[in-house]
Amino acid sequence: MEPVITTAEEAVAALRPHFENAAREQIVVLYLAADRRLLGVSSHPGSTDFADLPLRAIIAEALRLEAAGMIVAHAHPSGTAKPSEEDKAATAVLARTARALDIRLHDHLIFAGEAWASFRGLGLL
Repeated sequence: MEPVITTAEEAVAALRPHFENAAREQIVVLYLAADRRLLGVSSHPGSTDFADLPLRAIIAEALRLEAAGMIVAHAHPSGTAKPSEEDKAATAVLARTARALDIRLHDHLIFAGEAWASFRGLGLL
């Protein structure tokens, strides 16, 4: 049975293995059914200091899986989990685009070593 992800902590547990020892930025997306059951995962590589949010690829996969929601995450190898202005802007565009297609962006998590931050927890989503 697929895991059900209802809290940021459950999302962190599912996503942390993707970011252990990350030397470069990458984006990982969890695609969820309406009942928050995990439908799929996608990973998108970035560079050593920047991960461009691949909007088309993320939305295309959400539509392919018929996802009702998603959780996006990326690593900041620099060591701080604080969202950058670029992170905030890209997340706002993704949330608007997803919402127009009736897909909810539940959260955007940033990992930095053992630390992590939740856009929803910070009131940014």
